[in-house]
Amino acid sequence: MAGSVKAFGWAAKDPSGVLSPFDFTRRPTGDHDVQIKVLYCGICHGDLHAVKNDFGFSSYPVLPGHEITGVVTEVGSKVQKFRAGDKVGVGTLVDSCRKCDQCSNNLENYCPKAVLTYGSVLPDGTSTYGGYSDIIVVDEDFVIRWPESLPMDKGAPLLCAGTTNYSPLRYYGLDKPGLHIGVAGLGGLGHVAVKFIKAFGSKVTVISTSVGKKKEALERLGADKFLVSRDQAELQAAAGTLDGIIDTVAAHHPIAPLLSLLKPHGKLISVGAVAKPLELPVFSLIMGRKMVGGSMVGGLKETQEMIDFAAKHNILPDVEMISMDYVNTAMERLEKADVKYRFVIDVGKTLKKAE
Repeated sequence: MAGSVKAFGWAAKDPSGVLSPFDFTRRPTGDHDVQIKVLYCGICHGDLHAVKNDFGFSSYPVLPGHEITGVVTEVGSKVQKFRAGDKVGVGTLVDSCRKCDQCSNNLENYCPKAVLTYGSVLPDGTSTYGGYSDIIVVDEDFVIRWPESLPMDKGAPLLCAGTTNYSPLRYYGLDKPGLHIGVAGLGGLGHVAVKFIKAFGSKVTVISTSVGKKKEALERLGADKFLVSRDQAELQAAAGTLDGIIDTVAAHHPIAPLLSLLKPHGKLISVGAVAKPLELPVFSLIMGRKMVGGSMVGGLKETQEMIDFAAKHNILPDVEMISMDYVNTAMERLEKADVKYRFVIDVGKTLKKAE
């Protein structure tokens, strides 16, 4: 493509998932585009699934990364929202049809033609590559304005982990002060859920298979209660106490114990991408008029709202900063859940092209 820009990053070339240096090109900055120098990029568990083709639809090379923060370096002639030097973020989406009911209601994330930040195809037929790279070019409508008070390094995972929790809490009415909300799973998603729920003024019960996370949940993250999901006595004592549960668990797990914790009319909302179908105990739903729902990341308007809310309430994920050449080790550790709680790549300082 005429005017294409040389770019550099790390990509997986096959289902081994091993990432290595990768030269490619970005499209030229169009009239409505923003070119961004990538400074930081979070590692999402979805990145791990993508590089290993766990869901069966990866197209190689895969250059991951959809928790991107950086600085605008160039804007198109018709760009109105940004200018060079602005701090910005890019989340999971870079395009949509702009015409369907979902797009018209600021729900681009549910658009049938939504284009993902990586591993997807733009209308011009070119593949999308993510934030494990030096630059990215994005339509201004899919760029998030970054608050000055919010750190760009620690805040990067909010662009996925933050909106994945914020959106269902808002949509399903679990954002009201005084409610009692459960969080199943205390990992990259779960620990962020706890922080948002507390900021909404609700009580939080963390539900985990690991009793070793109890002190962390109660003393450091500020949860009000902690339940071991395998302890039947604990579950029975807490039955019918929760208004809703955000289920962040990405591994196969029973949901009957979670439903038992809900009050009548309670809502169990799944945000963890579980590869195998879960068993749905319908009788439990009928007897309490309970609901099982799902949710993914928010649209662009909601994501901006979430970022501004996080800045106002000082909500930041707990992160471990890494260099670009550590990324394969980080992926191995992520697969073993060996991180508290999110990896963030210092792309700006550590992505170096071999001379």
